[in-house]
Amino acid sequence: MMKKPFLPILFLLLVALPAWGADTVIEEIVARVNSDIVTRTELQHSRDEVRQELRQQYGDKADAMFAQREKDVLRDLIDQQLLLQKAKDKGLTADTELIKRLDEMRKQMNLSSMDELEKAAREQGVSFEDFKQNLKNQILTQLVIRNEVQPKIQVTKEDQNKYYEEHQKELEHPERVRLSEILVSTEKLELGDQAGVAAAQQKAQQLLEQVRGGAAFDEVAKKSSDGPTAAQGGDLGYFKRGTLARELEDKAFAMKSGEITDVVRTKQGFLILKITDHEQAGVPPLKNVEPEIGEQLYYQKLQPALRGYLTKLREDAYIDIKPGYVDSGASPNQTQPVYTSAAPQGPKSKKRHKKLGIF
Repeated sequence: MMKKPFLPILFLLLVALPAWGADTVIEEIVARVNSDIVTRTELQHSRDEVRQELRQQYGDKADAMFAQREKDVLRDLIDQQLLLQKAKDKGLTADTELIKRLDEMRKQMNLSSMDELEKAAREQGVSFEDFKQNLKNQILTQLVIRNEVQPKIQVTKEDQNKYYEEHQKELEHPERVRLSEILVSTEKLELGDQAGVAAAQQKAQQLLEQVRGGAAFDEVAKKSSDGPTAAQGGDLGYFKRGTLARELEDKAFAMKSGEITDVVRTKQGFLILKITDHEQAGVPPLKNVEPEIGEQLYYQKLQPALRGYLTKLREDAYIDIKPGYVDSGASPNQTQPVYTSAAPQGPKSKKRHKKLGIF
């Protein structure tokens, strides 16, 4: 029912500024979060990432949307630090899941090894080590949310019934089929390699015999499919008429839920499709859309629950924001930093503070 949540938390790379001289500011610290810091470079990089993401999604409307999103960039970086600190306090690790995620990416990109995945990252101008650390941070924060926030979110039968009654128009849809795939790819074969094509076709036929013999389609897909959906058990989602290639559409819409096609030759290779669901046009029965409704309601409740949890973490933390910067997620109950004149302020001390970027 619940997919991986898309949360307002940015998982970004830390970039260090070079030191040009003895009195040069190496980095400006804009926020302290317990024993960790958020730097100006980090903040600017996050802003750039948000702007780029909005431009890719919304084009000309991106600048107006960025004006709204920019005020939360520092908040999101502080959110990240608080969640990572909580993961450390709880003794959570992400090494096993990190390897699993990287392997899923490798399969989705049809790469034969992790070395090829690292090479692909370098070709995109991405440090593979930074990418792995970024992904590890994402996994850790998700673990904290799953353990600390999700158990407190309840979606009741009454919630689902009410949503169903109030959103009939939105739930209405044309005839559609939900498909899952197992693909044996031929894209890497050299032109004219008939033996390779025959071997691929034989493999596809063997996989078809497995699922028709009782093997779970999604497990076979995870283990043997070359398609980008292998990690999801081959799930392709829903399709309405006119969105599939004609030869596939004719087959799929003529079949019932649970049926499996023969091996189909495509440009990508040899394909096996399962009709996971075949829905007629109109408003589906509640039982058919309960997972969809439950997921929608879950995410509606997740954001305020997560915001409340992060507010509580702020209240239990030491957070110091440099003047001129604003944490839009700050709580009025946070402990405010107290500055004293106890620290030595001689010339040497001031010079050292300048080099370290301490404010």
